[in-house]
Amino acid sequence: MKKIDTVIFDLDGTLLNTLEDLADSVNYALTTCDMPERTIDEVRCFVGNGVRNLMLRAVPDGEQNPKFEEAFAVFKEYYGEHCNDKTKPYEGIMELLNVLKEKGYAIGIVSNKIDSAVKELNNRYFKGIIDVAIGEREGVLRKPAPDTVLTALQELGKEKESAIYVGDSDVDIATAKNVGIPCISVLWGFRDKEFLVKNGASTFVEFPKDILKQI
Repeated sequence: MKKIDTVIFDLDGTLLNTLEDLADSVNYALTTCDMPERTIDEVRCFVGNGVRNLMLRAVPDGEQNPKFEEAFAVFKEYYGEHCNDKTKPYEGIMELLNVLKEKGYAIGIVSNKIDSAVKELNNRYFKGIIDVAIGEREGVLRKPAPDTVLTALQELGKEKESAIYVGDSDVDIATAKNVGIPCISVLWGFRDKEFLVKNGASTFVEFPKDILKQI
């Protein structure tokens, strides 16, 4: 295997703790449409496959609910305005990213969040450190399909043989496998170790600085 020179990160649950803002937005949409609220632990289990799937799981009966599209529209509008109310990088992330940058690693973000939101969050928190940030966009299959990661590698001018993927979920494990690159699973995100092991994870880190030891 070539020496690792590229690190691709998931966003929610890996670089940024976005859970409270997501939960607040879900519950605003649900209450606006006269639906029962969800707990933060429920929302934690719902995230990872894009915002539409998040709301499909949060809304009673999903798309079969006649108010689903209304609730989804309310969620997107509210989250667009409130996605930074409580969101922040996990402890140790900024230090990790700065070290990676100083050492000359290429760094990218690939997320199932809407592309515009991924770019906005990257510019807000990681401007000047992470050059490529890709979210769900028309014409490109989202994770766990390999397409967005391969697009990120292409934009970075890097090969997959020298890349590694870092994420917190089963979707991230499957994505890395589909791309054909190693995956590091973080233990500070939205899924616990037992769940990750059941979904094929084999390499874990408890703290951001531990990623440096793995690459």
